[in-house]
Amino acid sequence: MSSDPLVIFTPSGKRGHFPVGTPILTAARQLGVDLDSVCGGRGICSKCQITPSYGEFSKHGVTVQADALSEWNAVEERYKSKRGLIDGRRLGCQAQVQGDVVIDVPPESQVHKQVVRKRAEARDITLNPSVHLHYVEVLEPNMHDPSGDLERLRDALKSQWDLEGFEVSLSVLSRLQKALRKGEWKVTCVIHKAPGAPMRLLDVHPGLYEGPLYGLAVDLGSTTIAAHLCDLATGEVVASSGVMNPQIRFGEDLMSRVSYSMMNTGGDAEMTAAVRGGMNQLFADIAVEAGISEAQIVDAVFVCNPVMHHLFLGIDPYELGQAPFALATSDSLRLAASDLGLTRLHPEARAYLLPCIAGHVGADAAAVALSEAPDKSADLVLVVDVGTNAEILLGNSEKVLACSSPTGPAFEGAQISSGQRAAPGAIERVQIDPVTKEPRFRVIGSDLWSDEEGFEAAIATTGITGICGSGIIEMVAEMRMAGILDAPGLIGSPEQTGTDRCFLDGRTYSYRVWDGSADGGPVITVTNRDIREIQMAKAALYSGARLLMDKFGVDTVDRIVLAGAFGAHISPKHAMVLGMIPDCALEKVTSAGNAAGTGARIALLNTEARSEIEATVREIHKIETAIEPRFQEHFVNASAIPNAVEPFPILGQVVTLPTETFNTGGGGEGEGGRRRRRRG
Repeated sequence: MSSDPLVIFTPSGKRGHFPVGTPILTAARQLGVDLDSVCGGRGICSKCQITPSYGEFSKHGVTVQADALSEWNAVEERYKSKRGLIDGRRLGCQAQVQGDVVIDVPPESQVHKQVVRKRAEARDITLNPSVHLHYVEVLEPNMHDPSGDLERLRDALKSQWDLEGFEVSLSVLSRLQKALRKGEWKVTCVIHKAPGAPMRLLDVHPGLYEGPLYGLAVDLGSTTIAAHLCDLATGEVVASSGVMNPQIRFGEDLMSRVSYSMMNTGGDAEMTAAVRGGMNQLFADIAVEAGISEAQIVDAVFVCNPVMHHLFLGIDPYELGQAPFALATSDSLRLAASDLGLTRLHPEARAYLLPCIAGHVGADAAAVALSEAPDKSADLVLVVDVGTNAEILLGNSEKVLACSSPTGPAFEGAQISSGQRAAPGAIERVQIDPVTKEPRFRVIGSDLWSDEEGFEAAIATTGITGICGSGIIEMVAEMRMAGILDAPGLIGSPEQTGTDRCFLDGRTYSYRVWDGSADGGPVITVTNRDIREIQMAKAALYSGARLLMDKFGVDTVDRIVLAGAFGAHISPKHAMVLGMIPDCALEKVTSAGNAAGTGARIALLNTEARSEIEATVREIHKIETAIEPRFQEHFVNASAIPNAVEPFPILGQVVTLPTETFNTGGGGEGEGGRRRRRRG
């Protein structure tokens, strides 16, 4: 085992050992990490900015000391003094490895920018926003009526709009007198009124003000943060944008972040500051994209899983890391956006967080329930929100059950040898010829398949850079259908599979998808470790769904809805071949796109929906997978592809899977002999 320091890059998850003194930029290039550089590492362009993370990272098995990188040098100081450098950032070409270190590559330092696919779904929504404009004419003061301007504004709102009992901040009050006199005693009040919250005067404009006013529907995920900017008068989505969650550098999955908080004093505050900072930047960017002032954004609705919920609120998630997984609160929250450190909105903007269902089933699952309404379904529907932490709902008009399943980041390309986030150049669609075993694929940014004329020209600017989440699912399923991969999850030898694309890679075999080394590009392979990562992720997902079916007393479901940004890009056939989801007619497997984001939009644009989901959540029954004895049994069975015991008869009518097993039981490492696999 190498004694050289271990360098781990996030969000890619790529890692390797490098000698002391190796520049971070060099380590990134050798590992195929997407880190930009224009000047060739001479410290001129500053494109290679990175953020080192310090402390104990239990998931990675490393503790990063304060001296893990070389000291700040004159080149970095010169750049910071002339052009500015965010505190905590280093230049990858200047910072050198001195010890084990975790390095985050921020989005702006990546050549191939992340494609955040949480787009807004088309949906008819009843418009009843929480913020409205009210034009009033206020009586002028006189010597006979010494009441204050605020009191006469209250009287005007009551007599002209039947509104009374509102609260007002000192900031708004300080602007009231100037607005009244500038408007010649005619003003437009911005009033926030929502169920369960006191009415508030958010702003006052001289004369007639007709807006527009905007709100944000925000899906705060473990991996990405997506926001939809909506016109509160029309419901129109005027802009959508997303960023990687800056907390990724503290751990790709939720338990890694809880662990970081537990093992590093102030770790929870670090993560809270990181996510709030990322959100503020996202809001600023989305305002620029829409061509509006940040001060026009007066309302925001947030959905997130329980760990993100606590870290966003500034609550230590310690209790969520151990049974009984107690939330500080599961109720919905109505807050001032400023209380959450959100500064790139109207100063008086309000924030609403949907309720959480239980300790590991959060407000994002509640938003999915609001969007997809399983409680109103006549048939039995399984709703799976696929992500780093999958939320699963099963129900109909009689009852709804819910659970969460820790699938981890493998479905999003992390912890996969050639994996990457969704970005131009990433393989996203795959087909493998079952006879020749030759692959053909499509990459993000091109509509052409790799064997079609014009493909090379179409990808000239992006190249072929790796495999994203939807691509790795199709890749593994296609390998299984083509006889390259057996049911237990072993890749066969060249002799067993009939293709030299399978090659000995240590103790097991790997499959070569693409060799771009002749042109300086990457060699893209699928290793047996990659297969294992996918098996673990999909087994966790299937086991959660199967456990809910047990509790419901059924062996089949009528239909399946794949939710989440990632779920929108999953092929139902490949997901079923892999064994991610239960056996079901393929035409009954549909995508809801970003259902959590849609639920957030519904709650933003129709305040009555907030009361509706609060009532619905109280009726959803939570199943805790961690204490269910059958979960482990289902997990073991679901580790096979598609499953060791479930027959999948409906899938069998569409696909015939090879029955060969590649583990011969021998002790050799080649020529058909294989070492017996260790049990994972």
